[in-house]
Amino acid sequence: MADTKSQFKSLIADAVNEIIKEKNLGSEAVSAEKIVVQPSPNPEMGDIGSPMFMFAKALRIASPQIAQEVVAKIAGKAGGIGEVLAVGPYVNLKMDKAGAVKSILSKIESEGAQYGTLGNDGKAHLEGSRIMVEFSSPNTNKPLHLGHMRNDALGESVSRILKKAGAEVCKVDLINNRGIHICKSMLAYKLFHESKGDTPEKLGMKGDHFVGQCYVEFDRYLKGEKDKPETAHPEAQEMAEEMLRKWEACDEETRKLWQTMNDWTFNGVKETYDRTGVSFDKFYFESETYLKGKDEIQKGLEKGVFFKAEDGSVRVDVTEVVGKGRDGEDHEKVLLRKDGTSVYITQDIGTAISRHSDWAFNELVYVVATEQNFHFKVLFYILKKLGFDWANKLYHLAYGLVNLPNGRMKSREGTVVDADDLIDSLHADALKAIKEKGREEEVGNADEVAEKVALAALHYYLLQVSPIKDMVFNPEESLSFNGNTGPYLQYMGARIASILRKAKDEGTKTASPEKAAALLKAGEEWDLVKRLGEYPETVARAAENKDPSVMANYLYDIAKLFSKFYQQCPIMSAENAELKEARLALAKATLQVLKDAMNLVLVPYLDRM
Repeated sequence: MADTKSQFKSLIADAVNEIIKEKNLGSEAVSAEKIVVQPSPNPEMGDIGSPMFMFAKALRIASPQIAQEVVAKIAGKAGGIGEVLAVGPYVNLKMDKAGAVKSILSKIESEGAQYGTLGNDGKAHLEGSRIMVEFSSPNTNKPLHLGHMRNDALGESVSRILKKAGAEVCKVDLINNRGIHICKSMLAYKLFHESKGDTPEKLGMKGDHFVGQCYVEFDRYLKGEKDKPETAHPEAQEMAEEMLRKWEACDEETRKLWQTMNDWTFNGVKETYDRTGVSFDKFYFESETYLKGKDEIQKGLEKGVFFKAEDGSVRVDVTEVVGKGRDGEDHEKVLLRKDGTSVYITQDIGTAISRHSDWAFNELVYVVATEQNFHFKVLFYILKKLGFDWANKLYHLAYGLVNLPNGRMKSREGTVVDADDLIDSLHADALKAIKEKGREEEVGNADEVAEKVALAALHYYLLQVSPIKDMVFNPEESLSFNGNTGPYLQYMGARIASILRKAKDEGTKTASPEKAAALLKAGEEWDLVKRLGEYPETVARAAENKDPSVMANYLYDIAKLFSKFYQQCPIMSAENAELKEARLALAKATLQVLKDAMNLVLVPYLDRM
């Protein structure tokens, strides 16, 4: 399919350039890459088409006439890919279906796991690219929550898609393990748990849940009980700030408690990472990076990139990138306070520079919510001002908020949707459905299958929406085995696997691409093959846009097209053995693409459901 499109684009570009030359218009030559190709709305008029509107001004003739002239020039050259025809302002192509089926099935069979990675030139789309992806970045005073789940799913999925497209990928996680919020949990531990010798193990809790509980206990202690102001302890804020000062002064006792509680949280978070299939190549810790950047700011000050304000602080004018302030004045960003201490962006400047030293990326992707749009505009601008070439390849993958439609799965804190609780609830509902349908024996280990169904439900639902959009996560909808859901994709994969097992047990083999191409003539067969042929360009588009929803929508299309094919074109009860083998070959190719693409959006494959 990609080969056919590429040839079609080249033929059109050559024809347009020939017209330009004939008319002596002196216009710039048109490259094949600029030719737009899209599916035809009517199969009778062709499989794909290219609009000629964009050339009307340059060629000084109406787009329908351009289409006719282009077709006249390429009609005798398109025999290998099909029949070209002018339909209004479009140049359409009716593909040579047998040739396309043979080509697509051959590529899927010969390339195997590499199918989707290689372009028409035999090279990967992102070959030679080194891309670092930062995501998750949890605080060590609480467990992961639903918002982290969207961040984690996006980061992991984008990393897998970029790798599939041929990039070398390094996944990093910045652990926010210092600051006043950490000290609040530490203070609560000293007030309510230390004397009792409480530990997560003793209380039968995950470490991150226990520390998160301490954080809530601090808030209750600070504010007091509702409608009882006399129970409040406003002095607790100053106590936490004093603990932070001790931490920064490397007080031994404070540091020891900090390390213990950070280990509890970090180990608990890593358990959730393992459970959800999220992994990292390197962890960075804020306690080790928060002082970075100060030297770079001083260098920038000496070079005149930054300036010292009247109050003694070091600043940079960022009006160019964020516009003027509300009062119409230039917008300035503080980089060092007047006492010489750093601010958050100072740390990010130093961390970015040290990361490039650690692993020389040519692109760095930050997966962070939309609330930080301003921060990243300023960060990227400053790094460019400092003269780092790679700063031109920094990318903020911004994503919207995610909420639940109701509070039925709120965590023990009562305010945040805890990730572990959410997955546990999805797991329980999936296991219940398996038992109600009497499928325990058929699926094998029902508990393991329920866990994979839960993860499919969660991840796919979070990824099917464009990252930039706010969304509502509906647990009940996500677990449906019908419609645009992860479990539906798993069900379709299991159905195809069952068909292939049955054929193997009967001793039926799959047809070669050549034989299949001669027999797969039904519309439903062609529609499915054609979409399978679009997998490489879908991978490339998802990678280029850093958008897993592109892959999710493709997967749903494949599942729907296979379902239609399965209903209209019997496989095991086909009218003859040759047709059965041809349709089995198509089912096998579909399963290969389905499994590969499911992995890219974190949907575990199940061969039995």
